[in-house]
Parts: sequence; structure tokens; C-alpha cells
Amino acid sequence: MTAPLRTAEHEPDPSQTLTPETVAQYVDGVAAFLGGAANVIMQLSLRPVGRGVLESTVDSGKVTLHPIKRLRTTLTYIAVALLGSDDERDAYREAVNVSHRSVRSTAASPVKYNAFDPNLQLWVAACLYWGIDDLYTRMHGPMDDATADAFYTYAARLGTTLQMRPEMWPVNRTEFQRYWDENLKQRGIEPELRDYFNGLIDLKMMPRPVQVVFAGLQRFIVTGLLPQHLRDEMGMTWTDRDQRRLDRLLRILGAVHGRLPAAARMFPLNAYLFDLRRRLRQGKPLV
Repeated sequence: MTAPLRTAEHEPDPSQTLTPETVAQYVDGVAAFLGGAANVIMQLSLRPVGRGVLESTVDSGKVTLHPIKRLRTTLTYIAVALLGSDDERDAYREAVNVSHRSVRSTAASPVKYNAFDPNLQLWVAACLYWGIDDLYTRMHGPMDDATADAFYTYAARLGTTLQMRPEMWPVNRTEFQRYWDENLKQRGIEPELRDYFNGLIDLKMMPRPVQVVFAGLQRFIVTGLLPQHLRDEMGMTWTDRDQRRLDRLLRILGAVHGRLPAAARMFPLNAYLFDLRRRLRQGKPLV
């Protein structure tokens, strides 16, 4: 679906326009951990994105080989896209571009892809926005309409920090919902990706004690956050009782999280943004 062009009537109320300083109150750092794996599954359910990850020759960026580094680069991207300055976003774009240059299909690939394709980036950005908004709503309740509109407009940065053009972002939340519904129903999970996702969910790349302690909880949360047809394609079961347990868990987390100091609520995104700024000052690699 091609997003409608922006016009003056689609522009947000200037009084509700967000900035990196004001948007922080709507971004929960803990959501990055809670929703990360489910969001990856949604992103990679677009086959060219999934094949790009499966066939990637960039070993330094593979979560199966370097899980801590991959977590850092992914969360740093979200942090700089939402909270960083324009100069910081430009610097991170250049760093990511270096890694992305070799992520493109070959003659042997079953589907064509290129990491610089702005349409693929639009889908990834849409998944990130949807995931952030979904978890915020589950934890704190829905934003009021003016705030939700302003946050949605601001969230275009999740794509424009790379090569997605601003006019590609659906003009408002209604158009986004149309884009989301039309595209999500077309997504699927091929067997090779299912195996990859199961390893990711069960933390097979981590030490055994980490798997024992956290894998079961992660599988429960991932199952609950996935859209139903992707849940079905993963062979996951989910009951009404499971839904009540997840709803209760997220409400409790939201209540506790909302009472924390701002720095604690933002962790670890603020820590990764601090690390990015340190790397920039010291001339160290960003990715």
C-alpha cells in the first residue's frame, strides 16, 4: 500500500508536537526487553526482511553469534531514533549503512531484498511503532488522541533515521491502521525462520543458566504479544487464562514503572544513548 501524501490538514497541532526531550515520557525502557523478540518476529515475517537476516554474511551483527552486541546496536538505534539529535541520527545512519551495504540478495536467494530498500524499512519502522504503542497501552492505558497523534507523527523517525522518506509514513493513525491491517495479514513465517525464531525465543545463544531462568517467561510474553495468525504459524497456543495473566503482569509493571524516576523508567535506552555519545566523542565504532 502506498501511503497518501501529506497535506496541511494532516499536520499535527504545533502545540502537541513532540521533541526528543518531551517524547521520553511515553517510551518505557522495559518495553524494549518485553517486546523485543515478538517485534523481531513481526519484522521478519515480511519475507525479504527475514531472508536478509537468514542469509546475512555480516557475522558481527548476528544475534546467534554476538547476542550482547546485537542487543546494543538494536536498542541504540531505537534510542537514537527517538531521543537523539539530528547529528546523532546522521552519525548512526552512516554507521548502520556500512553494515547494510552487503545485505542484499544473491542469485541463489528465493526472494529479492536490499537492506537500503525504503519500503522494507517502512515495514520495520511500522512494527517498532506498533510495538511501542501496544505495550504503552497495555501498561498505562491509551494516550489521549492529541498525544497519540503527536507521538505517531514523531515515530516516523523510526524509519527516517535510515532511508525511509518522510512522505512514506502514512499521514495519520487512521491511514497507518489501514496500512498495518492490509500488510500484516499478508505476513507469514517459513519453516527456516520458525526454527530461527524458536532459538531466539528460547535464548539458545545465551549461557545455559540464562536460558533456564528467562526462556520460559520470554516464550510466554512473546506468545501473548504476537498477532494471532503469526502465533498460529509459530505453533503457539494461547488461552483466555494466559491472556488474563499477561494483562495483569503488564498492568502491575506499568503501575510500578510509572512511579520510578525518569532515568530509571528510560533504562536501558538512556544508557545506550549515553554509550553512543561516548563513542562519538572518543571516535569509537558505533555499530
